[in-house]
Amino acid sequence: MGEIEQILDFLIEVEKLKSVLRQTRPVGINRRENSAEHSWHVCLAALALKDYANEEVDIDRVIKMLLIHDLGEIDADDKIIYFAETDKQKANEKQGIERLLAKLPDGLKAECLHLWQEFEAGETAESRFARAIDRVPPLLQNCHNEGHTWKEYEISKSQVFSLNSRIGAGSKELWGVIKGKLDSAVEKGFLK
Repeated sequence: MGEIEQILDFLIEVEKLKSVLRQTRPVGINRRENSAEHSWHVCLAALALKDYANEEVDIDRVIKMLLIHDLGEIDADDKIIYFAETDKQKANEKQGIERLLAKLPDGLKAECLHLWQEFEAGETAESRFARAIDRVPPLLQNCHNEGHTWKEYEISKSQVFSLNSRIGAGSKELWGVIKGKLDSAVEKGFLK
């Protein structure tokens, strides 16, 4: 099989990300968002907010991480971030990403696996910014959907503020604005 055929097979397989439903709803739409929509949204958010990263970032690398980081959900499914992540869930996601990337030519496979590992580790400027941006759409969706997911899963104010404070590691300015939106959600009764 040629490299182009390998890539095309990979592209067909990752179509399945469109069937992985997340817990949040797109603003103004009464259905759950799928993980492919989330990937598009976070990439656009990263591009639009790149000037607010704490450090200089290679935005192309950030976008690549954001496009790859949820592919393991095809096998492992999406998990609500506020509940404790188990070793089994992480292992399933890692196995899923490895299975998918095995379809790619060796050089591209190695690059994508490295980007996924970099995102997961969160130790570079790009990964810190990507991890910060990854949290933004679900927060905005909840703020504009009257706390739908927070209410459904009884997520507390302390859980939301504690977990999402990591946004500040990628962009202190962005965290300041998001924190204000979360404070407003508390005042409106969307988050308790």
